[in-house]
Amino acid sequence: MQRYFIKSDQLVDDQVIITGDDIHHIRDVMRASVGDRIILCTCAKKSYLVEIIYLHKMGIKVQVVEAIAENTELSVFVAIFQGIAKGDKFDFVVQKATECGASEFVPVAMKRSVARFDEKKASKKVERWQRIAYEAARQAHRQVVPSVKMPVDIKGLIRMAGEYDVCLFAYEVSDVDSRCALADEIKKFAAGIRVLVLIGPEGGIDQSEVDLLLNAGFIAIGLGPRILRTETASVYVMSAISYALEIEGINDE
Repeated sequence: MQRYFIKSDQLVDDQVIITGDDIHHIRDVMRASVGDRIILCTCAKKSYLVEIIYLHKMGIKVQVVEAIAENTELSVFVAIFQGIAKGDKFDFVVQKATECGASEFVPVAMKRSVARFDEKKASKKVERWQRIAYEAARQAHRQVVPSVKMPVDIKGLIRMAGEYDVCLFAYEVSDVDSRCALADEIKKFAAGIRVLVLIGPEGGIDQSEVDLLLNAGFIAIGLGPRILRTETASVYVMSAISYALEIEGINDE
């Protein structure tokens, strides 16, 4: 069943008026009719089965049939800070990491970034990535759409670090202890914590940046013995976290 996202304050007296791009998808793509049912999810992680009672190109009114008991969100908040990469690699990261449960994305301009971010086009790119996150969240039956933030540099990243309980960065390390750091950190995750994960760009993380991160309290983690592409690394980390918390249930009481 198709699902869409609304803000909590759109739900008034068990009715919602759907606006924006979702109108086109419901009317023209899915060819829905009055009486058809869809699922609406709010920013408060609540889901509702609703029935269409009015269908128009300016708005679609639906009536709540029942609340749905479901939980498709990770027990921790994970923000992916991704070194700016060339081409459409960030598109891939947003789409796939959203499917794996990421809650937030922040592009980071770093010393070894091959691509350079055009500040004049930043807002449009962020809007595009936000749409990708929306569609991926809908496809994956998420209850929340991850947010995509404006790009920051390494100093901006460090300033933001105080908003998170755990700050990690993927680093090309060879010793076994460092490679096991990700698994060790995941075992410490308590429900509700906020986790920041930094993935470097194609050229990796410069040593000067590594020093800044370590001085700021970041923890270096290895991602196994193989070298991963920057877009693969983000999905690898999210998959590891999702598997550990949701399949193995390592932090279940």
